[in-house]
Amino acid sequence: MSVYLIAQINIHDRDRYGQYEAGFMEIFAQYGGEMLAVDESPTVLEGQWPHTRTVLIRFADKAAADAWYKSDAYQELARHRWEASVADIAVLQGV
Repeated sequence: MSVYLIAQINIHDRDRYGQYEAGFMEIFAQYGGEMLAVDESPTVLEGQWPHTRTVLIRFADKAAADAWYKSDAYQELARHRWEASVADIAVLQGV
C-alpha cells in the first residue's frame, strides 16, 4: 500500500538548500519515489501556514520510503537540508 511523506520546511539558507535540491531527484528516483507536490505558497483554508516550502511525495510502500530515507546517499545529501532549514516530516499511510 502506498505511503505519503509530507514535509513542512522553513528554509533559512537558500544557497545551501540549493545544494540539497541539486542532488535530490537522482537519489529519490532510485527508490521509486514520486513527487506529487512542491509549493511555497499553498492556499490556506484554515489556520496558519508559516512554512516556506511544503512537499508531498509518494512511495509504493513503507519499506521503499524507509530504504530511501535511511540510505547512505540520502543521509549524506540531507546534511545540506539540515544545515539550511528546519523541517517537520511525517509518513502517512495510504487508504
